[in-house]
Amino acid sequence: MKKEKGNLDINHIIQELKHYLPAQAPLKDFVHHNTLHTFQHLKFDKAIHTASEIFGYHVSLNLDEYRAFYHKGMIRKEILDKVILQRKGDANATLWKNKLLIQDYHVSEISRVGLLRANWKKHYHIDLDSLVHPILFRVLCSYLDQGIAIWKFPVWDKGFMASIRTLEKNSFSSVFRTERARHLLLHSHLHIDQLLKILVGDETLYEHYLFDQQFSHQGWSGIVSSIEDQPDGLLDHKKITLKELIQLELLLEIDALDFSFGEIWAPLSHKITEKPTPLFAEIEESEFWEILSIWQEVYEWSYYDEVLIGIQQQENHQPDQPNKSFQALFCIDDRECSFRRYLEKFDPQCETFGTPGFFHVEFFYKPEHGRFYTKLCPAPVTPKYLIKETKTKAKRKKEMHFTKHTHSLFGGFIITHTLGFWSAFRLFFNIFRPTMSPATSHCFKHMDKYSSLTIENTNPEHKENNLQIGFTIEEMVTRVEDLLRGIGMIQNFAPIVYAVGHGSSSVNNPHYAAYECGACSGRPGSVNARVISYMANHPKVRKILRERGIDIPDETQFLGGIHDTCRDEIAFYDEELLSPANQEKHQQHIKTFKTALAHNAKERSRRFELIHTNLDAEKVHKQVLKRSISLFEPRPELNHATNSLCIVGRRSLTKNIFLDRRAFLNSYDYALDLNGDRLFGIMKPLGPVCGGINLEYYFSRVNNQKLGAGSKLPHNVMGLFGVANGIEGDLRPGLPSQMIEIHDPIRLLIIVEHFPEVVLDVIQRAPDMYEWFIHEWVQLVAIHPQSRELYRFKDGYFSFYETSGRSIKKLPESELEPLVASHHENLPVYLTI
Repeated sequence: MKKEKGNLDINHIIQELKHYLPAQAPLKDFVHHNTLHTFQHLKFDKAIHTASEIFGYHVSLNLDEYRAFYHKGMIRKEILDKVILQRKGDANATLWKNKLLIQDYHVSEISRVGLLRANWKKHYHIDLDSLVHPILFRVLCSYLDQGIAIWKFPVWDKGFMASIRTLEKNSFSSVFRTERARHLLLHSHLHIDQLLKILVGDETLYEHYLFDQQFSHQGWSGIVSSIEDQPDGLLDHKKITLKELIQLELLLEIDALDFSFGEIWAPLSHKITEKPTPLFAEIEESEFWEILSIWQEVYEWSYYDEVLIGIQQQENHQPDQPNKSFQALFCIDDRECSFRRYLEKFDPQCETFGTPGFFHVEFFYKPEHGRFYTKLCPAPVTPKYLIKETKTKAKRKKEMHFTKHTHSLFGGFIITHTLGFWSAFRLFFNIFRPTMSPATSHCFKHMDKYSSLTIENTNPEHKENNLQIGFTIEEMVTRVEDLLRGIGMIQNFAPIVYAVGHGSSSVNNPHYAAYECGACSGRPGSVNARVISYMANHPKVRKILRERGIDIPDETQFLGGIHDTCRDEIAFYDEELLSPANQEKHQQHIKTFKTALAHNAKERSRRFELIHTNLDAEKVHKQVLKRSISLFEPRPELNHATNSLCIVGRRSLTKNIFLDRRAFLNSYDYALDLNGDRLFGIMKPLGPVCGGINLEYYFSRVNNQKLGAGSKLPHNVMGLFGVANGIEGDLRPGLPSQMIEIHDPIRLLIIVEHFPEVVLDVIQRAPDMYEWFIHEWVQLVAIHPQSRELYRFKDGYFSFYETSGRSIKKLPESELEPLVASHHENLPVYLTI
């Protein structure tokens, strides 16, 4: 690696910085991920302790919260005793139980990051952050802006520092107030070690200083690092690097010190008498962190144990029904858990499945009048295919006052005094009578319902921007077969098979992408649902599938759809292609879907303070629809809040268990995959996708100020790529408080129905997948498909898990719904009868 001038490898330090900074992408691509991904090479307990000591993150509930949960019964006594016995032995059980329940601990909360730069205040009585950050953030936001600003950054196509240098040369004003910093910018190579020599002096402190500096605004540094690595994260591409950000900030610090003291001040190292603890020095183990670790394990297994008891106690009596009314494929998303339950309740003859919501078809999508490609598959995948929309019939509505003409002097004056008054009146009226507007982010708008898609490719040589337009027949066969075999759906097809993607509607919500389908890179799954349905209906595809043992009857038709999880509405595509017999069945199924959606909305509404949940389902649904388009509603839906489970297996495993919308459900039949090859394809993304969702909620819940985004109410959208509190603050990574308030911070438990030895073999096939399990960032239990015995994975092997033996309460369906409606908090596991 090339070094800058001097002996210190500045480039290596910058790479280390990039490794530790937040990795959240710009708002349009806001996809959940493990907030502390940097520490995944460590065991979870060791990792969060290390992150706390170095960066000052609060990474668990506090001791008083755990104890309060224990006294409320949320943490169970028998689980506490069991965990203490396992970890400390019988001889020490009483001692450690007293430590957990009674002993006081006084722990210092001083982090290592920030200690070095704190000496500016201590010895120079100057707050560099308050002097530098306002200028730095304004310059960054102006340069990276994606369309909010009236004027573009004057010079933007040369790269960040080249643009700053050009501005300084050709402007009457300057971002600097003194001559030295400006001279360094214009007449030197800006070696970072030379700038640090002026500021710090001692080379051994450079790394610590740069970490202190960049973690004083980790949001801005993180977004710059993300854009440097993924330039396509911005639609209006900008060239910028973390190194350039550091160069400008060091110059601004020199400028601020020169302005305050002239050029006679000494480097920071000349003032400090004792060097701070090195950032990455070994973290000592402590009894306090051991206490928190035990509490967290007890907290999690108090819930897990209930779920596992419920799975063992329910009667596994679900024979395959030969005459199914319909089958429906949904995303594994936890928000579809309750919707599937209601569909099965109101039509016991139907059958539902769960699979990642891109439905095994990966591609870029280009709307007919769109300028950009949108990735519709998991974020790590780079598709080779393009699906284009053509023959659209719907016209996109526009707000007259959202036009570039408002930026001109004359046009802006006229529009302000005409449409401006009308807009103000509509805004006032919309507070009391919310209505859908062109500004609403509505997942149904992602694709025109009546448009055509370029799905079939007859000329693989013809490409657009090196992307193949559509799929060949063989490529279609591969994807349909992978989907059907993966979920165990290879026979007994219903007359209609629905492939239902999902999306969400929201108003005034910068984090809209976090509410869409994560498997579609934070976009609605409507195009994917329509594409896979076309493929599965294709006569040539079906002919080849028959030769491979999947015989889809001629009368069976696949139909794509989209479920709006915020409004609990559904739309279907290509309905006109249904046969007359299936058209009649479809109209009956629509009624079932609508009934299930209304009851699903009623169940969700128990979390909403302003909705009367005791009303009938239809009336509650109307209130939910109104809520979804309300400007003053910060919680139109709660997204993945409360997620805690991922279940890979047959539907019979959980069909009669009430899981309170907390489970990702991935359909899988072990009997069709005895060697685990298809299980490998299912398990590999579960850590990054479902585990990433779970951990972002976990860390945003336990530390919403540093690892989350705080309250969304004072958020300002910065340049259409991030949010900040106020007009000059740091960008906020993670999730706002309104998304995590009801979330219980427990790690994801993945439950797999297969032989333990097969599951062990599968997770060990890929080191990056195994890391999630061996280091316990997610928990794993295998259910023996024949004996139904439970096996917990820990420390590299599966061992028999014996539940606490308590009985799970059984409730008739007629009693469950009023019970759910009357409780705001998370509910225990119930068996339905």
